[in-house]
Amino acid sequence: MPDRLSAAIARHSVGLWSDSAVPHLTLVTLDEPVPTVDLLYLPMVCFTIGGAKRMVAGDRSWVTGEGEMLLNSVVAPVTATFEQVPYRSVVLRLDGRLLADLLLELDAAGPPAGPGPGEQIGAPITPELLDAVTRWVGLLDTPDDIRPLAARIEGEILYRLLGTPLGPALRQFAVADSGAARVRAAAIWISEYFAEPLSVDTIAKVAHMSTATLHRRFKAATGMSPLRFQKQLRLQEARRLLVAGNTTAALVAESVGYVSATQFNREYRRAYGLPPAQDAARLRRRLADGGRNSVAIRPASR
Repeated sequence: MPDRLSAAIARHSVGLWSDSAVPHLTLVTLDEPVPTVDLLYLPMVCFTIGGAKRMVAGDRSWVTGEGEMLLNSVVAPVTATFEQVPYRSVVLRLDGRLLADLLLELDAAGPPAGPGPGEQIGAPITPELLDAVTRWVGLLDTPDDIRPLAARIEGEILYRLLGTPLGPALRQFAVADSGAARVRAAAIWISEYFAEPLSVDTIAKVAHMSTATLHRRFKAATGMSPLRFQKQLRLQEARRLLVAGNTTAALVAESVGYVSATQFNREYRRAYGLPPAQDAARLRRRLADGGRNSVAIRPASR
């Protein structure tokens, strides 16, 4: 069945990341190595069918390989390195309302949600989940079946995930006022206002937490402090703007919230190894030479 699913992923992919006609389903396909990719992870479950990917968020690093799945329940800027190719994965973008409806239907049966803020959690893909994910992706071969069946199969996938080590974190993800939800709200708010001057006190008010609790739970969930999270978002957006357009490092620095161009250049070089203009030129050359799988930066989650 993994070979069947891998073939379906490749058949319906049009690039490294391919959003699909099936709601909440994204396919990831990579046949040749690419440079490290900047990503903004959104809440999701990634099922790795082939290859392996290393992700780094702040002080944390983890690898997901063939036959493994990863839950990410918060917004988080990460860097991804594809360590083994060909790489194939299926991404389920989490919908809190669907998950909450399922839990209500089940009368909240199962183990209670854990106390943590919803960290990245990995586990093996069970045979039952592999079967359900294969049928979910297979709907792309029969488009007329998507509307009547996609939500049902997605519900089955969520139901089976609740019985795995990912279950407690998924339950907490669906609870509106949980610690995970508060950290997620803070992360979303920072991602929307990253170019503005922010203070930990302001972010703590958004999360309805004390500053000490916010710092502890936010770092546990994302691998970095709230202000480091903001800086990472600024640098990722700056890199995207530099690669994409006819602009200067000074203008980009200002647009993402830096008051000092010198500080921006210093932090950019520390993050990416080269000054802004040189790094952008290098990435544009790779994009020009690399074909369909060449990707420098991805602003959305995958």
